[in-house]
Amino acid sequence: MPRVVALYRHPVKGFTPEPRDELLIQPDGRVAGDRVLAFRFADAATPDDRDGLDYWPKSQGIALESFPALSRLRLSYDDAAQRVRILHEDATLVDAGLDDAGRRELSDAVTAFVMESAEAKRLRRPGRLPIVLVGDGARSRFQDRARGYVSVHSTASVAALGEALEQDIDDRRFRSNVVIDGVGAWEELDWIGEVRIGDVRFSVDGPIVRCLATHANPDTGIRDARVLTTLTSHIGQEEPTLGRLLVLPGVSGAVDDDSGRGGVIRVGDEVVAG
Repeated sequence: MPRVVALYRHPVKGFTPEPRDELLIQPDGRVAGDRVLAFRFADAATPDDRDGLDYWPKSQGIALESFPALSRLRLSYDDAAQRVRILHEDATLVDAGLDDAGRRELSDAVTAFVMESAEAKRLRRPGRLPIVLVGDGARSRFQDRARGYVSVHSTASVAALGEALEQDIDDRRFRSNVVIDGVGAWEELDWIGEVRIGDVRFSVDGPIVRCLATHANPDTGIRDARVLTTLTSHIGQEEPTLGRLLVLPGVSGAVDDDSGRGGVIRVGDEVVAG
């Protein structure tokens, strides 16, 4: 029986995943605490933009696709206290709340880290500094798509990609919320209709076309795997695809849409694709 083997959320858009034993799927179809904050470039942020947008392209701020060194950071988020902690090489880089002073401290620490990395020149481009931390820390408003979703991929698909690349590939490269085992390679791409994870029922949405963020090693931040061209040239896909999107049935996905049921999914839950 296919089962969930790992769960992740990404509290800050474009930053490292936070492993979780369970995830709350909100009635809008989004993962609670997932992509509730983002570091926006100066020319994309306005003083009253702290709540963010329902849809937020990664090009508007600091994200792994253009700043692979972010992979070297480890980030955790305390929802109740609204505090972000970022570690670098097991040492605390910054630990601060979401008040004005804390936001400045977090932005300054991330800026200093990136300016010491190989991607510093990208942050020096006109209109990018100072970066601004936006989001209220509660609403999941910084996904790549306007509709709320949960992302899933299988360990078998990642293993097949690793075989084609002739190297070990870590699941964290793909920034999915849910990782499952017990299905064949690429089987999730053939799902149709309904998928049940534990007690939560989803509808299958589109496949996930991947970006350059997957090239970055999740520990070193070095782009050491040609994922995109391997998926197209060696695996034979028309577009570099790995994983599927799941949505709650009948839910628009807008952050104020509470019509869905949602629920909690846990590591070890059974996965049934109809």
